Amino acid sequence: MNANLFSRLFDDLDDADRLAIETQDGRRVTYGDLIAFSGRLANVLAASGVRPGDRVAVQVEKSVPGLALYLAALRAGAVYLPLNPAYTLNELDYFITDAAPAVVVCDPLKAEGVKIIAAKVGAGVETLGAGGNGSLTEAAMAARPEFITVARAQDDLAAILYTSGTTGRSKGTMLTHDNLASNASSLVDCWRFTDKDVLIHALPIYHTHGLFVASNVTLLARASMIFLPKFDADIVIGLMARATVLMGVPTFYTRLLQNPALTHESTSHMRLFISGSAPLLAETHREWSARTGHAVLERYGMTETGMNTSNPYDGDRVPGAVGLPLPGVSVRVTDPETGTELPREAIGMIEVKGPNVFKGYWRMPEKTRAEFRGDGFFITGDLGKMDEQDYVHILGRSTDLVITGGLNVYPKEVESEIDALPGVVESAVMGVPHPDFGEGITAVVVCDKGADITEAEVLDALKDRLAKFKMPKRVIFVDELPRNAMGKVQKNILRVTYADIYSP
Repeated sequence: MNANLFSRLFDDLDDADRLAIETQDGRRVTYGDLIAFSGRLANVLAASGVRPGDRVAVQVEKSVPGLALYLAALRAGAVYLPLNPAYTLNELDYFITDAAPAVVVCDPLKAEGVKIIAAKVGAGVETLGAGGNGSLTEAAMAARPEFITVARAQDDLAAILYTSGTTGRSKGTMLTHDNLASNASSLVDCWRFTDKDVLIHALPIYHTHGLFVASNVTLLARASMIFLPKFDADIVIGLMARATVLMGVPTFYTRLLQNPALTHESTSHMRLFISGSAPLLAETHREWSARTGHAVLERYGMTETGMNTSNPYDGDRVPGAVGLPLPGVSVRVTDPETGTELPREAIGMIEVKGPNVFKGYWRMPEKTRAEFRGDGFFITGDLGKMDEQDYVHILGRSTDLVITGGLNVYPKEVESEIDALPGVVESAVMGVPHPDFGEGITAVVVCDKGADITEAEVLDALKDRLAKFKMPKRVIFVDELPRNAMGKVQKNILRVTYADIYSP
């Protein structure tokens, strides 16, 4: 059996005329169309010198040809390397020179700058614009649709995704065909996906969530997706009358809640709302249930592992929890210093093991060894706990842990208390340098429009709810928190912004 992910997605297709993708402008792409287009693109890649195991770096806007290119790279036995379209040429220089791809695909407007970088590693350059224009698609139109999918083993690389690199240079996460296939198969079962499902796909496709979770799961289930170039609350609500599933980041849900068109009636055709990539506030979870009658299903994953846990399809979807370990995935919480497994409810380092866990970091063998325990568990860097019902709760990154006066403070605990205050939308708590305590606990808070809340009022409300050493030294009010493309709050930016707040 060919373990190539492309083969596992498409080899047993029963109906080539089945709808795979519908675009915002009404274009309909069948499974047969997608297979044929990927075959043409795979022929172009092979003709340009791409061989099995070569990297194909791609920095393009979201489009159907962009998704077909991912499938084509798999089919050609190459290693797909998606890059955020927002990256500058300076940032691209690191990724391209580190990954040494055989070819780089970019927007036509960036081609000249990319060619200079690509020349350093002898890579070819092809173009693909948001509208589907470019040298790649021009060549594909003249290429044959037939292509024999290259045989790959389960442990062969399918993709490399670079981590965000907020605490150092980005690391290339090596994901195998079996990593991606096993995770997609597990999620199809856990989330009850069938060929009757219609996914509203409003996520980017340079990231695990939109590319591997949303796309692979949909295709494996023979479902279809409405492929949107970006998230738009009005459009998404309008599509719910004929869709069944939405996958999103917390920002999707907070923006949808601000739209008066979101009601029980407008969501009545939907069966599942999934949130991930960043924590969903418990208040957002409760408000969503009240407004729509649906409970958002939160799950937990990361670039290195795909999905690890999920709240159950049937059963309690606990606000503030990311659910139970997926079948075949082991999760434990350990003492960060010793690696000793901790009892239920104790806070420590989350570690995972399973077929979803990546092969290692590209060209970083020492870093790879440092991130794995001797028994194969991956040290995620996430702090959390497991409750008595085995639900996993994420309390922050290990890099977010605040050590103030020699005592450990978990920001999530403080944030939960602040977020529960009337008029507060959300908060971010971090440690910044403090002359007496080493780190001073600092809260950055977003309030409802029109809410008149003072620093003194927040501190007064917290004094009976938190131990004194956990109390913020300062409370700062802002209009919004800085976030990355997937909705995660960028505390590294906040730490820089307020680094001197306690300076003498």
